[in-house]
Amino acid sequence: MKETLLKKEFSQADVQRLRNLVTNKQGDSTKIQVGYNKQTGDYKEGDVWEDNGKTWTIKNGIKQTVTKLDKFKSYYTMPLTCPSCNQPLHSNSPTVKKLFSIHSMCPKCVATMETKLKIEGKYEEYEKNIMQKNKEAMVDDFELAVQDWLTSKNDTFVTEQGDVENWTGGKVSEEEIKQIKEYIQKLREAEL
Repeated sequence: MKETLLKKEFSQADVQRLRNLVTNKQGDSTKIQVGYNKQTGDYKEGDVWEDNGKTWTIKNGIKQTVTKLDKFKSYYTMPLTCPSCNQPLHSNSPTVKKLFSIHSMCPKCVATMETKLKIEGKYEEYEKNIMQKNKEAMVDDFELAVQDWLTSKNDTFVTEQGDVENWTGGKVSEEEIKQIKEYIQKLREAEL
């Protein structure tokens, strides 16, 4: 029989890898490398740092970017439980959504608060304040719509069928604009 010889030479890295395996150091490197090493910091819950032009934080154990809209999102995101009584909020209920958006409480807590106000004799003032804020928001919306209508120069509109319609006529005089602004001012000053 012919004797076979292994003609392949083992590289230094192969030998070092076998040594690492035998000595139970599987994760150790076998070569020396020169180049980029990313520096990672050890961050904890609530830490804020900047990396590559982005601001990062850790919330609930998850690394997240910090954006301009975070406050907005937290304001409009309904939690799982009521902040006042810690009872679960049923987020698919329109009543719960509406009351939470106004009062930041569940319907039970709102009823308790309103009952307490009635007992103290402050409910009428509370109700008037809510109605006043509602009126102010409606007047603001109306004023924005009028401003948009007055500044709009586009007389062509695309219908649902894709037809382009050209609407002309109906120009508003300066006197009518003045009357509209006076009407808006009267709405603002009107008491409920």
